[in-house]
Amino acid sequence: MSNVTLDIAGRRYTIACAAGEEAHIGMLGASISGKLAALPDLSGQSEQRTLLFAALLLADELHEAQSGENGPATGVNAAEPLENLATRLESLATRLEGSAANA
Repeated sequence: MSNVTLDIAGRRYTIACAAGEEAHIGMLGASISGKLAALPDLSGQSEQRTLLFAALLLADELHEAQSGENGPATGVNAAEPLENLATRLESLATRLEGSAANA
């Protein structure tokens, strides 16, 4: 197992991953951070709310890819990684909510 530290919306998250997946996870984190950077100032938002925005943006992108709304360049090949990422984000949000409730 390895760890990757992601910087998303000005917050740092350390994520465990399988050896060899560090660059891929880093790229996914950079993608999430880039999507959130396009939104208005999120500095006053909680971690859970910021992750919710990221999940919604990714879910919208996944929906567009599955429905073919962006034309033939998108499709099923893009959907699976986005589904995996959405699942990981949901898991992370659940863990964050649990740790916030226990704090």
